[in-house]
Amino acid sequence: MLISEFAKATGLTLDTIRFYIAKGLLKPDRSPKGGSNQYRLFKPEDVTTARMIRLQQTLGFTLAEILALNDEYRAGEHSSERTIEVLQLQIERLQQRKYALEVALSFLQRKVDWVKSGKAGPAPQMEDDRR
Repeated sequence: MLISEFAKATGLTLDTIRFYIAKGLLKPDRSPKGGSNQYRLFKPEDVTTARMIRLQQTLGFTLAEILALNDEYRAGEHSSERTIEVLQLQIERLQQRKYALEVALSFLQRKVDWVKSGKAGPAPQMEDDRR
């Protein structure tokens, strides 16, 4: 698929796609069409890669970490043990984010309840209990 189709399939902007290509995160094939400015052709696997990049970013992975993981995967260096290690790291990061969201939601709900009660008593405080 061409870059415009890829953008629609992934929900990414053209600038983001070009940025990912420039950083080596996406590696579309080149078409012989297009003269000196050859078309980039994306495969269905590239859609999955783009979605994984976005997920990894939301988990707090840096682009350098994502690139290293993607390069490792492309090179076939992903043993079952390594795959499990990476997935466990992603699960751990998601659990940390889940906890942070739960703390924030709890604080906001207590704050709403406090305001509804006419601000009776001391204002709720944000918990700082880090796991």
